[in-house]
Amino acid sequence: MSAIIASPTRTAATVRRRPLAAALLVALALPGMAFAQTAKEKELEARVAQLEAMVKQLVSQQQQQQSQISEVKTAQAAAPATAAAPAAAVTAGAAAGTPAAPAKATIQTAPIMATANPGTRFTYGGFIKLDASLTKTNDGDIPDGTVGRLFYVPKSIPVGGGNTKEGGADTDMGANFSRFWFGADTDLDSGDKLKAYLEFDLFGGGSTAFTGNEIATNTYALTLRQAYVQWNNWLAGQTWTNFQDTAALPDTVDFLGPTEGTVFVRQAQLRYTNGPWSFSMENPETVYTPFNGNMAQVQGDDGEMPDFTGRYTFKGDWGHFGVAALVRQLAYQNGPANQDSDEMGYGLSVSGKFNLGKNDDIRYMVTGGSGISRYLGLALNNDAVLDSTGNLDNIDMIAGFVGWRHVFSPKLRTNIFYSRADYDQDTALTGLLITKAAQSGHVNVIYTPLPKLDLGAELIWGQRELENGDRGDLNRLQTHVKYNF
Repeated sequence: MSAIIASPTRTAATVRRRPLAAALLVALALPGMAFAQTAKEKELEARVAQLEAMVKQLVSQQQQQQSQISEVKTAQAAAPATAAAPAAAVTAGAAAGTPAAPAKATIQTAPIMATANPGTRFTYGGFIKLDASLTKTNDGDIPDGTVGRLFYVPKSIPVGGGNTKEGGADTDMGANFSRFWFGADTDLDSGDKLKAYLEFDLFGGGSTAFTGNEIATNTYALTLRQAYVQWNNWLAGQTWTNFQDTAALPDTVDFLGPTEGTVFVRQAQLRYTNGPWSFSMENPETVYTPFNGNMAQVQGDDGEMPDFTGRYTFKGDWGHFGVAALVRQLAYQNGPANQDSDEMGYGLSVSGKFNLGKNDDIRYMVTGGSGISRYLGLALNNDAVLDSTGNLDNIDMIAGFVGWRHVFSPKLRTNIFYSRADYDQDTALTGLLITKAAQSGHVNVIYTPLPKLDLGAELIWGQRELENGDRGDLNRLQTHVKYNF
């Protein structure tokens, strides 16, 4: 009985102790739970901080990349156009999967033409040329150191009195026809176009008299060929006369080739071009023969009027055709003798190039007129002659050439051409020892073993005839090695 009574009492006590144990368990577990929660939060916070640091780093890298891209774009815009080519090649190679070549340091880091208009394009070119010739004449030697020994100048062909048949053979070599030029082209935002051009060679006037000799130095002086500025349709400066058609000239080994039949003058001028039309006023210069002066050549007074020219050129796939006119004033003054004379000179020239398929063409020029001889054949004859009273009398002339060019292959071509000039003058005023006519024939072969490198040989026969019937002949083998750059 006592045992039965004692058992419920123990049960009640046990029941009363269970809530207390549970409370103690909760009290003891809460700090652990709280500690565990705090550690997770700290871990999360650390991860968030790490992510924020990574984002900041990425943003910084992106900003650096954008800055580098901006610098590259600025450098590319300021650098010459040609500098972009290597970069483009490297980019293309990388895109194709090939290893990119290491970047090369630029040669020019600053603008070549620092004072030019923005966007000006600078160009440079020319050629190195070695000429070598063997010349034989039948009526005397061409003097050493003169232009007639360097290239074909019909005026220099010796003609002895009475056909003495004295002659000689001479070998000449030189690099003085090497040439270089500079150009600057600008396209303005307004749509206007500007161009400046300078061209030089080492001809030095064809004489070593003031710069050296053939004994040791073979020195030649720098020679100005062209210097002009163009803006839109206008040109001002020194260049080829508008009366000349340079596109019709044959492909020669000799410096000029069909000299006696060619209009060939460079001089100062002001020119206007509009489509196929061009007009110019150019530097005047009268060249005359004194009374009974035979081949004497005197530069006379310039006169008050410039030489005026007009040209029309028609072009097509077939080639081109041009016609040009020249009007000029011839002037002579001799104050002490109270002599003052002027005459009008005039001339007409037709020229062109006609394509006979892709491998052949015909080139030609015919020029005639009165008082225009200084424009033909390097002044083979004079514009006029003085009479006994100091008045000018015009010398009339007609001249021309025709040539055929054939291309065998990209490396081999040939040219055959003939040239002639005839003069009509009053021999009672000039005398009989003045040029009546000149002619020449040329055959050449030009071989191009490598791009821009030409090896050429040309056979030249030339003849000059005087009014008295005497004739002098020239035979020449002209060769060259020419590298264009």
